[in-house]
Amino acid sequence: MMRIAQAGLFRSIKKDLEILEEDLLESVKSDVPLVTEVGTHLVKSGGKRLRPALLLAAAHASRNFSRDRVMPLAAAVEMIHMASLVHDDVIDHADTRRGTPTANAKWGNQVAILSGDYFFAQAFSKVAHAHYSEEVGLRLAKLVSELSVGEIQQDAMMFTAEHSIEEYYQRIEKKTADFLAICCELGAMVSGADEEVCRGLYSYGHCIGMAFQITDDLLDIVGDAKKLGKPAGNDIRQGVVTLPVIRALEKSPDRDELAAIITNRDMTDADVARALEIVRTADGVDFAKSKADEFLAEAKKALPKELPEDIRETFAAAADYIGKRDF
Repeated sequence: MMRIAQAGLFRSIKKDLEILEEDLLESVKSDVPLVTEVGTHLVKSGGKRLRPALLLAAAHASRNFSRDRVMPLAAAVEMIHMASLVHDDVIDHADTRRGTPTANAKWGNQVAILSGDYFFAQAFSKVAHAHYSEEVGLRLAKLVSELSVGEIQQDAMMFTAEHSIEEYYQRIEKKTADFLAICCELGAMVSGADEEVCRGLYSYGHCIGMAFQITDDLLDIVGDAKKLGKPAGNDIRQGVVTLPVIRALEKSPDRDELAAIITNRDMTDADVARALEIVRTADGVDFAKSKADEFLAEAKKALPKELPEDIRETFAAAADYIGKRDF
């Protein structure tokens, strides 16, 4: 999986991202060889590193930027993200992620779950040792709580056809948008940026987070399975109803057939293919793309005027990347 740095983004913080990789590999080391093996596998298996990249870029919004000061927090947010993905893979019975075997596929569910727990603990240990303000720790703790609540909400709504767009937005806020918003805000905060800059970057992060998740859900409908590292229609197969499907359930002349498919826990490959056909034929894809574009436009508007020009360009490029990505 191509990382954002390799995609030509975040050139202004290239050195920061290189040091982040070293920090992550060091952070997963343990006196127990298996823990180190699993952690190293997960760090090296890819990932866009979008969350720490946004945090590091936001830290450059202040003239008081200190790499030593901000790096523990950048590594911590990526480890929280990695831990949540490890747990998701267990829940979803996923064998691969980004084309690489998952921890549960290689070592079993128990080792995978405990490895995720280890990542969470290591992340908060880094934050504690860095002596950030109490607010930083509390915000991260609330973030993990909300991530969990979002997943519980999603689980409760699986294989049901009664979804509203507002409910979907609330779910993806907890799942993705709040995380990116907090990364942008905390990066600026720990570097001593003005409160107005912190607020603006929070809004930017929230908007690109909404767009990122909508785009991710779109790719499950129209994306290339090889690039995604998972089969198309995976969300439908797992009973997860996303924005393009919600739109098709509202507007498609075949909505009753679609509802029957997505509520069937024993759906076949042919059922998934038919559901994808219905969603693609309806305006679900175009509708979801237009909503993602609206959020990205709002993200650019939220960027504080006080940002250094190269950092402003970096954030704008990140928004463009999210709108155009195909994996």
